[in-house]
Amino acid sequence: MSKEKIEYEVGSGNVYKDLGFPNPEEMQAKAHLVFKIQDAITERKLSLDEAAKILRISPSELSNLLHGQFEGCTIDHILSLLRKLDHDIEIVLHKRPANTPPAALRISTSAS
Repeated sequence: MSKEKIEYEVGSGNVYKDLGFPNPEEMQAKAHLVFKIQDAITERKLSLDEAAKILRISPSELSNLLHGQFEGCTIDHILSLLRKLDHDIEIVLHKRPANTPPAALRISTSAS
């Protein structure tokens, strides 16, 4: 067995930041929301065409979204898709305390 050292870099917890994307917090939030869309489609056992019809978008647009191509999509648009899949949306704002890291965008979801 080789004792050679493997070099690695510890990630930030945000792959979009690590890869140098602009607005990485927003991209991570979008990814989280799109994952919830995928969950809803899977849970309802919808085909891509059925889901696209419910969402009132083309199957190709939905496919692109589900494959991570959402850079040009707004969070508002993604939230509207979740509402069409019977998800309630609640937005909670917190004032950032002084002397803490920069303001962040986080998405949290309930178990149900």
